[in-house]
Amino acid sequence: MRLKTISKFVLGAVCGSLLTISIYATADSGSSTEVNTDASVANTIPIDEINNFARIYAITKNYYVESVNDSKLMKGAVTGMLSNLDPHSDYLDTEDFKQLSEMTSGSFAGLGIEVSRDKGDSGVKVVAPIYGTPAYNAGIKSGDFIVRIDDTPVSGMSLDDAIKRMRGKAGTKVRISIARANELKPIEFTIIRAKIEIHSVKSAMLAPDYGYIRITNFQADTSNELAKALNKLAADQSLKGLVIDLRDDPGGLLQSAVGVSAAFLPKDSLVVYTDGRIASSKQKYYVKPDDYDIDGTQEKSLNSIPDKFKTLPIVVLVNQGTASASEIVSGALQDYKRAKIIGVKTFGKGSVQTVIPLSKDTAVKLTTALYYTPKGRSIQAQGISPDIIVQSEYSDLLDSWDVSEASLDKHLSHPDNATKTNVESVPVIRPPKQIATKAELKAKLDTKMKQVPKVVDQTQAQVDLKEDFQLQWALNILEGKPLPADSLPKTTKAN
Repeated sequence: MRLKTISKFVLGAVCGSLLTISIYATADSGSSTEVNTDASVANTIPIDEINNFARIYAITKNYYVESVNDSKLMKGAVTGMLSNLDPHSDYLDTEDFKQLSEMTSGSFAGLGIEVSRDKGDSGVKVVAPIYGTPAYNAGIKSGDFIVRIDDTPVSGMSLDDAIKRMRGKAGTKVRISIARANELKPIEFTIIRAKIEIHSVKSAMLAPDYGYIRITNFQADTSNELAKALNKLAADQSLKGLVIDLRDDPGGLLQSAVGVSAAFLPKDSLVVYTDGRIASSKQKYYVKPDDYDIDGTQEKSLNSIPDKFKTLPIVVLVNQGTASASEIVSGALQDYKRAKIIGVKTFGKGSVQTVIPLSKDTAVKLTTALYYTPKGRSIQAQGISPDIIVQSEYSDLLDSWDVSEASLDKHLSHPDNATKTNVESVPVIRPPKQIATKAELKAKLDTKMKQVPKVVDQTQAQVDLKEDFQLQWALNILEGKPLPADSLPKTTKAN
């Protein structure tokens, strides 16, 4: 089978597995960029090891304590082979492949509600319905508890299982039973599923003359959504600066990362490049339509953005959850000194995976390259270091958990084994108080959940300068306020 590249590259996270993906599909004819899985690699297959695998397979099949079907054994063998390489190579079964498609397209068929579940809850809590969706139109309210889906109680389901049951084909029906405050009996709703569009860009005015953009992930339509948000903010003729919030943004489509960067960088600027063993893994991506226009609409959208955003002062907020595509944007804007990067060091996901379909709904996801910022920096297992470190109330707790690429088992090393940035040369701004326990963290998050709007407007960012220390300092830096004296790097004197 010969495969040719589709122009679709993905960087992101699925169920905690951060990834960078280029998708391949079966070709009807030859192509200059190909993957050959047939005769050209046959002479490299280790026959003795394959025979040994067949013997182990037969022994397991015949003598394991319980009967095991072939599908389970083969999936386990393939998954084990790939996961033993690095944290991001994997086998994608039907459900995994479906999740990947939904993530990159930014849409799925379902009800349109944000849900959560705390330990001990007998039902799934409705955080908020999304405006204009079937759930909103049916009368589902924030604070409702879903106790039954069709004829199955949710008490024994995981949150993921409950979500899967509520999703399905557009136009199909699902019955849910709701427990609501001040109602003696559960209320039953029959709702018709519909296509739900998930917006990845939200905006707001932080203060007079200062705008705020929150990008939650990089989907197919992110560049278009960004253009709309920037044009909305540009209505304020006196706009003096912009905060781009990439905290906890796990990534998404590479073209969208290039498109977002294109909104703020000069034409034809190099945004990112990739490098690996084979020729097709060596690619460069520039601020030009060929590298960011996914469906023929992005060029027009980005051209509609006022020129002032090419020079407007920008602060980019990052944290430990900033990964992959969001690290590409951060790194490009930092390399060109187009923005100040503030927050804490990013996740450090700098490898490239290729998704090669095995059938219409299964695939292999294989690490094939590393990506580099315009100045040639790899962020693999190292991350983007901020220009100014601004810790959050959670920094000490999260640091103790060490949630980063470098903490993952079998992660790829940095290609240069580079030493870490000397943080002593970088200003460090600390909040007056740190959350020290999981109980304090839960209480803080519970308070934030209560502040979530009763109905979700996906384009409106919710900001709280009083409670968000990092965001406070993003605005302070844009306004030109001095850094605290105790945050400045210590100077050393020669003897």
